[in-house]
Amino acid sequence: MSFQKRLSSGEFVVLAEMNTPKGVDTSQFVADARRIKGRVDAVIVPDMDNGVMRMSALAGGVLMHQLGLESIIHVYCRDRNRMALQGDLLAAYALGIQNIVVVCGEDMKNADHHNAKPVNDLSELELLGAIRTLEAGSDLSGIELNGAPQFTTGCTMAPWRDEKGFEQELELTGRKVKAGAEFVVTPPVFDLQRFVPFAEQTRQLGIPVIPTVFLIKSVGVARYIATNEPAAGMTEEIIQRIRKASDREMECVRIAAEAISAIKESVQGVRLVTLGWEHRLPAILDLAGL
Repeated sequence: MSFQKRLSSGEFVVLAEMNTPKGVDTSQFVADARRIKGRVDAVIVPDMDNGVMRMSALAGGVLMHQLGLESIIHVYCRDRNRMALQGDLLAAYALGIQNIVVVCGEDMKNADHHNAKPVNDLSELELLGAIRTLEAGSDLSGIELNGAPQFTTGCTMAPWRDEKGFEQELELTGRKVKAGAEFVVTPPVFDLQRFVPFAEQTRQLGIPVIPTVFLIKSVGVARYIATNEPAAGMTEEIIQRIRKASDREMECVRIAAEAISAIKESVQGVRLVTLGWEHRLPAILDLAGL
């Protein structure tokens, strides 16, 4: 069953995120994908979201299809103007990619190409509108297309620091839904108690909510998140649990699997982000019973 059909039927979807290589050697990318074939509903392929130059998501999505895996690619406005965005969307559809997520590309100050100039010709809301326009059969200049694409389009929520920040983000996400988003991917879930009321409130969006489960790799990573990303909700309990474990790497895998099990009944899917530890995806899925 396709990702779109599982979403529309209300079934739980499992998504794994995999970055394309920084270069043309796709052997590891392909090997990691083969390990999870038949175990996830789609692979999300980012498109240099963090400002690190890599092979494009378009190529990564095509590689997934060649392996028999459905893909979802990121689309955003930082690096392309409206013409390039529309052209890439048409190309993606022609190459078999029918699932996209409109995201906000990260600031170039943390990129590996500091002199690159951001474009931001459209906003996220305008890009969602552009996708709807293409699906209706014309481009942003009003010129009729020779064949229109049909996408399953998602959006993302940014992290928030407090209740007011959450309300603002929820309101913005509601506007994205009105602009055409059909599902929403949330920031990583670390504090499960904090997640429960969040899941309840996001039901008002009226679309499937897919939270992110992030594989913490070490105590250092957990401490970094707690110190530098307070909005993420990293808890001292998680940090101490990893620190005290005899096998810290396996404990991180267990924490990710437990998070999936804990949220599964409240939402319609999960996005697994492992950032270089894609070889650990099968173990997480095993422990989560997926």
